[in-house]
Amino acid sequence: MENLLFGVFEGNGVVIHLAKILMVTMLGTALLCFAVSEIARNYSQVDKLWSIMPVIYSIIVLYHYSYSPRIWIMTILVAAWGLRLTLNFARKGGYSLIPWRGDEDYRWAIMRSKPALRGRLRFGIFNLLFISLYQNILILLFTTPILIAALHSESPLRAADIIAALLIAAALIVETVADNQLFSFQQQKKGLAPHEKRFAVSLKNGFISEGLFSKSRHPNFAAEQAVWILFYIFGASASGEWLNWSISGAVLLVLLFAGSSTLTEKISCSRYPAYREYQKRVPRFLPRLF
Repeated sequence: MENLLFGVFEGNGVVIHLAKILMVTMLGTALLCFAVSEIARNYSQVDKLWSIMPVIYSIIVLYHYSYSPRIWIMTILVAAWGLRLTLNFARKGGYSLIPWRGDEDYRWAIMRSKPALRGRLRFGIFNLLFISLYQNILILLFTTPILIAALHSESPLRAADIIAALLIAAALIVETVADNQLFSFQQQKKGLAPHEKRFAVSLKNGFISEGLFSKSRHPNFAAEQAVWILFYIFGASASGEWLNWSISGAVLLVLLFAGSSTLTEKISCSRYPAYREYQKRVPRFLPRLF
């Protein structure tokens, strides 16, 4: 069983040890999220840790491979990503002085109302398998290119690493701008800030469709996916294998965002009559070039 799980690390004892540490940390976090969410009846416990766990995983690897410039770059980028996302989540009320409280993602309440998940037992199983376990596995998986980089820690930096780092920085800027526009719009929509002309159409329709959202329906989601697709390049550059198992994290993340955005847009279509026209006019993720 151990060979099945850790054989991909080519017998490197340090990296196998690190992989075990990360897996145990992930499983412990998943079980903690499940227990806390079931007791508190707030199912956004993984949401609170989404931006924190990759930073922890990266720092653990960096501690053992602090001589590697590539792992330093990867860790710094993950820390910048985590700080940005944590601050954005905090300003939306996601955290509380009482750790298990904070605003719950509205989509979990909608999921609880679905016939297939209705009832404490059914939703509890969904919580264990998907919300707590699967999402924590996914978080670890999209961070695993740093383990590939550790496995090939003697590999020198290449042009691909520099390009990936610059593109990740650009994606973080795009995500920050998109999140700021969305937050500003939501504050105005709630009456917590004066209305601005730049959001006049959005405020009339009830959903944001201006700024970056005039080019992509989910520019923040697109940038988030781009960050972890580009993060995969570091491991590929280090190993020289441009297709390796650590791409599974980025692929599964893209699938998660596809499903999540589909659910979000179904809700928007049911609430806002103009949203279907917006769907026809603006691409979901990638803006049209022509």
